[in-house]
Amino acid sequence: MVFNTGAALLDAIVLAAVSGETEGTYGYKITQDVRQVLEVSESTLYPVLRRLQKDGCLDTYDQEFAGRNRRYYRITEAGTAQLNLYKMEWKIYASKISGFLEEKNHS
Repeated sequence: MVFNTGAALLDAIVLAAVSGETEGTYGYKITQDVRQVLEVSESTLYPVLRRLQKDGCLDTYDQEFAGRNRRYYRITEAGTAQLNLYKMEWKIYASKISGFLEEKNHS
C-alpha cells in the first residue's frame, strides 16, 4: 500500500483482529491477521500490543503451548468501545476521501 499508516489505523486493525477471537489470540496469529490488510512486521506489532494493553484496551494471559509459554491477548470493554469509535471515524473518513476522489475524477 502506498498510503502512510498512522498509529490510530494500526490500533484499529489490531483491535479488530483481536476482537474476533473470544478466547483471545496470540501475537503471531495477530500479525498474520493484520497482514491480510496491511504489511506489518512483528517488531512493529508488539509495541502496538503493549500500548493497547497499557491503555486498557487489551488484557493478557499466558498459557502453555508445545512446551512453551504463549501470551494471549483479549479485547476489553474499553477496547471494544475504542474499536467502535474507530469504526465510526473510519466510515466518515473513508466516505469523505472517496467522495473527494470521485468528485475530482469527474471534473
